[in-house]
Amino acid sequence: MRISRREFTIGAASLAVPGELVSVPAHAQTPRPDDQAPLYPDAAASDPVALGWMQGTPPPPGRQIRFEDGGFLRFPQQRWTFSHWRQFRPTVKIARGGSVTVLPRAERADLDAVTFTPIGAATPMTWRQSLSANYTDGIVVLHRGRIVYERYLGALRPDGEHIAFSVSKSLFGTIGAMLVDESKLDRDAAVVRSIPELAGSGFADATVGQVLDMTTALNFSENYVATSGDFAAYRLARGTSPLPAGYDGPNSAYEFDRRIARNGEHGRAFVYRTPNTDVLGWLISRVESKPLDQVVSERIWSQIGAEADAYFHVDPSGVPHAGSGFNCGLRDLARFGEMMRGNGRINGRQVVPAAVVERIRRGGDPAKFNGYATLPGWSYGNQWWHAHDAHGVYMARGTYGQAIYIDPAAEMVIARFASHPLAGNVNLDPTSLPAYRAVAEHLTTAWR
Repeated sequence: MRISRREFTIGAASLAVPGELVSVPAHAQTPRPDDQAPLYPDAAASDPVALGWMQGTPPPPGRQIRFEDGGFLRFPQQRWTFSHWRQFRPTVKIARGGSVTVLPRAERADLDAVTFTPIGAATPMTWRQSLSANYTDGIVVLHRGRIVYERYLGALRPDGEHIAFSVSKSLFGTIGAMLVDESKLDRDAAVVRSIPELAGSGFADATVGQVLDMTTALNFSENYVATSGDFAAYRLARGTSPLPAGYDGPNSAYEFDRRIARNGEHGRAFVYRTPNTDVLGWLISRVESKPLDQVVSERIWSQIGAEADAYFHVDPSGVPHAGSGFNCGLRDLARFGEMMRGNGRINGRQVVPAAVVERIRRGGDPAKFNGYATLPGWSYGNQWWHAHDAHGVYMARGTYGQAIYIDPAAEMVIARFASHPLAGNVNLDPTSLPAYRAVAEHLTTAWR
């Protein structure tokens, strides 16, 4: 396992932040091949409750977590932060409305012992061990709409919320696909038809479809550990890094997106860039003539039978951050996944047209997808990740381990929140993807 480290300056605080140079497997609590100490404390040693973060009235200085000094995104403090995001950043409510969709329980004790071999490893691991390996905060497994497994670890409670990071993108990808189906958005139309403010930017001649599938050619690098440049500036604009003294840069995601230049030819290749989802959210809000939080509530959250309201982190202009700002409860995240598994239907209600779900399930063009060692043969389309395997697996994925894993063939949905030390999912895939498949096969075999 090989991981680079860099110094990341946030405001006045210099933080040790891991880089993305990884040779799998990369489960930090397992000793490295050279028997040196792990790079990070394992899940037990970094448990936020055991460490006493934010406990006391008030918490003692050594156990306080603050946004202003960047500590809220420092490991291991982030293991508490991700389950309490609303205590650090402003949010807006996404009302649930309606009756709750009951998820029947048929819990199984045998899943903990399901065994698999991590990608690139020789030693098997159990499902239960994988939860610690991935710094899981909460996980729910649904089989045929029933909860067969539910666990909470770290600071997350059953009635709590957790930030979903880029799982947010798939929520908006679904709504975007619905609007295309309703002819309110045209995949072949230029983005500037609806958002003339983007004229002169890199998005000026991009199409709605290219934004949905992230095949825009932009001069923007999604480097989570950069000390300066595109992504560091983007964090400042969207309000996820404290502003340094004298800051005079953009004060919203939309303002930042207008300054991104074009670099290459649109439509040629998939490159993961969160500003695409900003623009998708802008498109949705513009054509619906409603704030994004209201659109999400009316189209999805109030329709799936969520048991609690959800929330969006808002940028300094008060606009929900479409790319990574969604917060919700774990079982409600699973309900969203179950609705998608059910061809857009849940609790007797058709939330998303079946034809839209079918188009989402087809995925993007694998020929345009590259650069992901743990995802060979995959694609990206409508802001969802697609395996193109025999099970028809597709996913919503967020940094630090957030996920919705949908396996239509196994009739299984897995929703997970996590707080891994490393942002990139390449660090979790080796002990996540084969674990998910092993559980799917186990459930399918046992059911028969």
